[in-house]
Parts: sequence; structure tokens; C-alpha cells
Amino acid sequence: MSSILNLFGKTPLTRRRALWGLLLIAPNTIGLFLFFGWPILQSFRISFYEWNAFNTPRFVDIDNFQRLYHDPMFRKSLINTLKLVGLVVPLEVGLSLFAAILLNQRLRGRLVFRTIYFLPVVTSTVAASIVWTFVFQRRYGLMATLLKPLGYGDLNWLVEPNLVLFPIVIVTVWQRIGFDMVLFLAGLQNVPRVLHEAAMIDGANRWQRFRHVTLPMLSPTTFLVLALATISSFQIFDQVYIMTARTIRGGVGGSARTLSLYLYESGFGQRSDYGYASAIAIVLFLIILTITILQLAAQRRWVYYESESG
Repeated sequence: MSSILNLFGKTPLTRRRALWGLLLIAPNTIGLFLFFGWPILQSFRISFYEWNAFNTPRFVDIDNFQRLYHDPMFRKSLINTLKLVGLVVPLEVGLSLFAAILLNQRLRGRLVFRTIYFLPVVTSTVAASIVWTFVFQRRYGLMATLLKPLGYGDLNWLVEPNLVLFPIVIVTVWQRIGFDMVLFLAGLQNVPRVLHEAAMIDGANRWQRFRHVTLPMLSPTTFLVLALATISSFQIFDQVYIMTARTIRGGVGGSARTLSLYLYESGFGQRSDYGYASAIAIVLFLIILTITILQLAAQRRWVYYESESG
């Protein structure tokens, strides 16, 4: 018993504080397990069954995962998801950093501009996707009107397999920039001014100060934004579901179908199979987990934490 108590501290005061700390975080920990941990465990269990909620669950061992391996639509969905991640993440991080740098300057009405940039974040993804669907409408949409003088007014953005991902990328990046911009603004405002002044005394120009002072000091925020953008990009669903609903959901031949959409269709479509959908969910979870772990390992080489400097 004494050895267990020593884990919380050597004195009664430290033990009391540790116990109070555990008590205070208990509600969040329990909620996290109930609403995240338990569903993941249940999904893992169901992935070994064939079940559509109406029949008796039948244990099929790893058949669902073998089926995934041979499923061409799963491979297509995985490729589409990777394409979206590859397009969305660099644009999202780069544009939000650029917007944060601009709005960190002493500009008239910068609070108004910050609010305008943040508005898409609080806009419903469904509503935003519907509006952007009209923007990319063939012949009569805003994009068609703008491109008509160039001879591209008849492009069918939401149907053509080679084009359908681009509207989804634009909507996704447009809606996320504001949140990332706020994170970058907080990071920029925490960069010590004395470092810029010292660099100016040494003769550094604006680009050199940005490259050798701002970016290193901003690296923890950049890592956070990069990780969040990657995780959320792997889970893109609403934009694809809404923007391709008026034509062929998921695009012609699955050209815009993501893993999240395929998961939904497998579990709640005409041939609902919760076991197969759970197998897709587990694979998606493992992909995100693996990439996040790799990002955490890689950040030690390029992320600078001020406390590490001594």
C-alpha cells in the first residue's frame, strides 16, 4: 500500500494534490473512454463479424480484412483520400500561414479582416458545400462565368473524374484556413521582438528574419497545424457527400469517393454490412495513427521548443 501511495508523492501534501488532480481529470477521462475508446474497441470487435443489425452476427475471422485487400473500390477510395490529403494539407498550412502573417501587420481594420477569415470556420459544412455546389455548377455557376471568356465555361467540375477533386479541395481549404490562421497568429505574437531587433542589428533583411527567426520560433505551431490538418483531411466526408449528391455520389466510377464515404456506404447503404464498415474504420484509424506517430517522431528534428535552449 505504501508503495502505491509513493507513486503520488512522498509527502501527504503532494499525495493529496495528486489525488485531487486525478479526481478532476476523471470526468474527462471517463468521457473520452466512453465516447472514443469504447466505440473503437467495439468497432474492432465487430470487424470480425458479418452483421447488418437485423441478422444474428456471424463470426468470419479476418474475412472482412481479406475482402478489403481484394476490393478495387477500397483501393480507389484510399487513393482518392491520399490525393486529397496531399492537396489539402500543403494548401491549408501555407495559405493560413500567409494570411496570419498579413493580418499580424499593423493594418486598418485588421480585426474585421480576421473576423471575415474566421467566418467559414463557424459555417455549417453542409451549408457551405451546397453553396459551393452552385459555384461550380456547369454553364451557369460562378466558376463557369469566370472561365467562359477563356473558353472553359462548359467544364463539368462535379462530374468529370479528372476535375471533381479540385472543388472539394477548394471548399475544404476555404473552410479551414480561418482556424489555422488563429493558431498561427497566436504563435506569431509569441515570437520575442528582441530576436527580430537583434537580427536587424546584424543586417538581416525581412526574408532572412522570417527564415531564421520567425519560422523556427513558429515551428511548434506549424507542427500542430500540420498534424491537425492531416488528421482531418483523412476524414473528409461532408463535402464529398453533399457536392456529388446531385450527380453521382462519390463521383463517376468512385472518382471522388473517400474512405469515410465508402465506410458510410458500406455500413448504411443498400447492402449494409457493419462488419465490413468496421474493418474500413479500423484500417483508416491505423493509417491516421501511424502517420501521426511518424509526425511525432519527425518533429524532434525540426520543431524548436524554447525551453530546450536552456
